[in-house]
Amino acid sequence: MSKQTTLSPDDKLRLMGFLCSFAWADLEVRHKERSFVLRVAHKLELDAAQKDQVEEWLRVPPAPEVVDPARIPLSQRKLVLDMAKAMIAADGEIAGEEEETFALLEALLA
Repeated sequence: MSKQTTLSPDDKLRLMGFLCSFAWADLEVRHKERSFVLRVAHKLELDAAQKDQVEEWLRVPPAPEVVDPARIPLSQRKLVLDMAKAMIAADGEIAGEEEETFALLEALLA
């Protein structure tokens, strides 16, 4: 993630929701996926409440309204796609469900 990317607290939480949803795409959050999500959360300097929310999303997938692609600002779509792609590659395996979910998000954001 670029240092030049400036995200509001809501933007950060939205991005983390998408990352967590991709971690859940194959119905299992693996250790490397969890580690990736937590590293991004650290880099984004989330506050305590945001960190708690991310931890919850790693236990239970985010609700659909949290990961509504229509809520992603145009200026952040590439960032969300790039981070989603990195998320699905984090464990070294790309499951079919992850590919399908990414393709759907990419199509919705096009």
